[in-house]
Amino acid sequence: MSPSGAGGLLGRASPSERDDGGEADDGGEADDALTRDEIFDLMSNHRRRYTLHYCKRADGAVELGDLAEQVAAWEQDKEISELTSAERKTVYTSLQQTHLPRLEQAGVLRYDRGEVELTERMERLDIYMDIVPENSVPWGVYYLGLSVLSSLIVAALWADVLPTGTVPLLAYPTVIVAAFGLSAAYHTVTNRRYQFENLERPP
Repeated sequence: MSPSGAGGLLGRASPSERDDGGEADDGGEADDALTRDEIFDLMSNHRRRYTLHYCKRADGAVELGDLAEQVAAWEQDKEISELTSAERKTVYTSLQQTHLPRLEQAGVLRYDRGEVELTERMERLDIYMDIVPENSVPWGVYYLGLSVLSSLIVAALWADVLPTGTVPLLAYPTVIVAAFGLSAAYHTVTNRRYQFENLERPP
């Protein structure tokens, strides 16, 4: 059983995006960072989420037809070759009429003449999905448990319950610090694995 983040997501803009004071860039496009509420709103719909994931992993602009096929395949849990024309058309129409305009309005992508491309605003945004896999505990609960255990060890030392004659006194705080350090290192690696564009399939 390994700890993991609680369900949700976290968006973080790069320093270059935060420090420019929201100046217009890229032909007048607002370069201000998305708020957390805006990110949650955009990512709350699975088709928009799939669209952003596909575009994040793509190298440059993508064709709407290709995007719609992949979104439909994820949605139906099928291979692209197994999709029916109705399934492709439903997603294509939905993206074209509803979701792409919504994403374009938010300033995270451009849609023009059947091509879809992320804007600098979205390219510079790091999104981490806080996912709790099966048989794991949230990181918050894990760190709380580790803190309680550390407190009990310190209390036991003050009460002279733990042996200090055969075990060096510094061994106990060393173990506590090492436990937090190793946990933080593993947490960092896990966070990178759950970075939005690093996921093989969008959640």
